[in-house]
Amino acid sequence: MSTQPRSLKDAALNLGKRAKAAARQLAQVPTADKNQALSLMADQIEKQRSFLIAENRKDLESAKNAGASRALLDRIALDAARVKGMAKGLREIVLLPDPVREVVKMWRRPNGLQVGRMRIPLGVIGIIYEARPNVTADAAALCLKSGNAVILRGGSEAYYSNQAIGAVLRQACADTSVPQDAVQIVEVKDRAFVNELLQLESYIDLIIPRGGEDLIRAVVANSRIPVIKHYKGVCHVYVDEGASLETAKRICFNAKVQRPAVCNAMETLLVHEAIAPKFLPPMIAEFQAAGVEIRGCEKTCAMVTGIKRAAESDWTEEYLDLILAIRVVEDMEQAIEHIERYGSEHTESIVTTNYQRSREFIDRVNSSAVMVNASTRFNDGGELGLGAEIGISTSKIHAFGPMGLEELTTTKFIVFGDGQIRE
Repeated sequence: MSTQPRSLKDAALNLGKRAKAAARQLAQVPTADKNQALSLMADQIEKQRSFLIAENRKDLESAKNAGASRALLDRIALDAARVKGMAKGLREIVLLPDPVREVVKMWRRPNGLQVGRMRIPLGVIGIIYEARPNVTADAAALCLKSGNAVILRGGSEAYYSNQAIGAVLRQACADTSVPQDAVQIVEVKDRAFVNELLQLESYIDLIIPRGGEDLIRAVVANSRIPVIKHYKGVCHVYVDEGASLETAKRICFNAKVQRPAVCNAMETLLVHEAIAPKFLPPMIAEFQAAGVEIRGCEKTCAMVTGIKRAAESDWTEEYLDLILAIRVVEDMEQAIEHIERYGSEHTESIVTTNYQRSREFIDRVNSSAVMVNASTRFNDGGELGLGAEIGISTSKIHAFGPMGLEELTTTKFIVFGDGQIRE
């Protein structure tokens, strides 16, 4: 039996009951009204930019005083561009088709019955996340548009940012027909509160954790509610024999350096041995000039002196920082074997001019997104046309890859008859 104070249980239960009631109302709200709320949210996010950045500054100061890493500070930070990006993501969701009540398939049975499948919301979704405060806006917007109520529990490292964004979003709901409790922000900092939420299987239909591997494993271990899992992103780029060196350099540099603290950044570079002597020395020099620490295999270290030798543990490491593991492989077969052994089924890319090998790479690599001649950084809901994403699933059930509006719905069967009875 739990020994947590009754007040925590009661607070979690109250949140769940309010969300459940809001979900029933939201499922019937017309698309136009949901879009009105989302547009108002976007307007208010921009209007309240100074307030949001000021609240975010409190989190940054606290994180710095606690000795937070560069990667964590980057994930927490809000500036004018990121606030504008949040608003842009909200407006993009407005433009997306509403999946709710869409009939995705219809067929007629021999007895004349018409049978179909229609999209419906999942119900109430709990989001448990760390650091990145933009998740508050992205997740709330996607849940709202797909007809789901959402309970948002951000990490203490971005507490003030999340509360501020949540207040803006809830006020926008209050000014429309969308129930305000369709978006709820957990105010309790006590981690024990999360475990109380994870027991509310009668009120919460799905849990989506976003953050480090430790957080996600803890949620999975303690939840009585289905969980969408994404433990980590060990993403690979494989530079094939005969690849365009210039194309490969642009893709690899972008995949590692553009924003290293996110899950779709490249962590391991695999290079065909035939192209490695020409490609790796200048590529590594470019990485090092950008502050990237290189950890290379024996062949890589033989080509470029003064770099650190990769240990076995480097091949499974999600650095989330300017650190890169490099391995020279015999061929694409060995590259795929490496990905299968050490990868996390998140994102992989091949750089090649050989169409047949690109097709084979796509067919054989079973990650949530497989790229050809493109950066791994594109495995993102917004970049793939889903609008802002609610997370990337690597668990295959019930979704695989970035989760947008459709992935936040399920389908029910609808049946039309004209008096048929079963014999």
